[in-house]
Amino acid sequence: MTRTAEGGPVSRVKGMLRRVEHTYAGDGGRPIRGYLVAMSAFAAYTTGWAVLVRRRGRPLPDRPVPWDVALTAVATFRLSRLLSKASVTSPLRAPFTTFVGPQGPAELHEEARSDDRKATVGELVTCPFCVSVWVASSLTAGQLLWPRATRTAMGALTALAGADALQLTYGALVDRTTGG
Repeated sequence: MTRTAEGGPVSRVKGMLRRVEHTYAGDGGRPIRGYLVAMSAFAAYTTGWAVLVRRRGRPLPDRPVPWDVALTAVATFRLSRLLSKASVTSPLRAPFTTFVGPQGPAELHEEARSDDRKATVGELVTCPFCVSVWVASSLTAGQLLWPRATRTAMGALTALAGADALQLTYGALVDRTTGG
C-alpha cells in the first residue's frame, strides 16, 4: 500500500532521501536520487540480459577465456569513448549535456545539464568510465547470446582502438620531427 498522505510510507521515504541527499552533498547538489534510479536501471538491464541468457539455455563458461577478457576490455574502452566523447555521437548526448569545447583529438568536453531530471543521465553519458560498465555488460551478454557476431564487432572495435593509437603515435612523431 503506497499512501502519499502526510506521514505515509512514500512521503517518509522521500523525506529520508532528501535528508540523505542534503547530508551527503551539502550545497553541492549531488543527484543521489538520480544515481539510485540509474543503479536500479542498470540492475534491471543486467537482470533482463541474465533472464534472456537463461531462457535461451546458453551455458555459462566455467571461467573467462583470457583472450575474450582482453578483447572485451579493448572493445569496451573504444566503444565507451565513442559513445561518451566522440563528436559524431554528440547528438545522442545533446539532450542531457551542454557543449563546452573540444577535448583531445576528435573528442568533446561536455557537461551534464543542471536540470535534476537530466543531470544524472548527463553525467552518465559523458563519463567513459560510467558508460563502460553498461558496455562491458552488453558485450558480455552478447558473447553469451551471439558469440560470433559479438566477437566480430569486438574485433572491429579493437582494430579501431589500435588504429587510434597508431594515429596518435604518428601525429606525435610528426610533431616531434617537424617541431610543430
